[in-house]
Amino acid sequence: MVDDNFKDDQEQKEKVDSKTDDGQGVSRRSFIKNSGIAAGGVVGGALLGGLLGNPFETEETTSQTDSQKQEKNPTEARMFFTRYEDFVVLEQATERIFPKDNNGPGAIELGVPYFIDKQLAGSRGTNANEYREGPFVGSKVVDSRLTRGQIFIIALRKMNSLSNERFDTPFNEAEEEQQMDILKDFEAGEIDMKDVDSSDFFTLLRDSTIEGAYADPLYGGNRNMDGWRMKEYPGSVASYADIMEQDEFVKMDPVSLTDYQQKS
Repeated sequence: MVDDNFKDDQEQKEKVDSKTDDGQGVSRRSFIKNSGIAAGGVVGGALLGGLLGNPFETEETTSQTDSQKQEKNPTEARMFFTRYEDFVVLEQATERIFPKDNNGPGAIELGVPYFIDKQLAGSRGTNANEYREGPFVGSKVVDSRLTRGQIFIIALRKMNSLSNERFDTPFNEAEEEQQMDILKDFEAGEIDMKDVDSSDFFTLLRDSTIEGAYADPLYGGNRNMDGWRMKEYPGSVASYADIMEQDEFVKMDPVSLTDYQQKS
């Protein structure tokens, strides 16, 4: 269902992007758009969310976001990435894919890295309940003898080593364009990795980033539902029966699945 929503978003973003692109960050947007084309369009459209105008954005909501950003969230702690050096590479890689701009927060502010961390700490990271007896053929993530968690660790450390080799600086401290150069090489499959193609890892990274930006906050990303607000998506609304016959577009504050859970 998430993938379907992303495909629909792609068409919306292309329309809005052509109207709102002010010429800033064009290379970054072109990178995102091209990435979507290379991966069958799933990512390109989803990444557009950060580029969509946010009619809900006001000085008040902006102030709230800034205030909340300063608050400590004890639920956001690394569960899978035990090495901080790996996690900061993940942060920067996701931010390049879903960057902050004038329309709203980027991957880091949306909590995407923590979403991915939680996913990898669970059954998704260990490929639990999936066939794992081989034979392991091909270079796709699903065909690899490595788990998704192992692939993330290997690929992120590869990014860091490449940054040190090429630019004499860690990936998280490299310039944005330098980080983009490395990510483009991953996307093009030009990075030598054992048991998995680098382009397939890039697809995994990109899809995970988009899921973290737009999945229900129940799963750890989409902080404050700001990903949905940028797209005027109301979230997990139980029924539209009270507004479906209205002629004008109705702006709604988004709701999460957690709003329906009984709490004591």
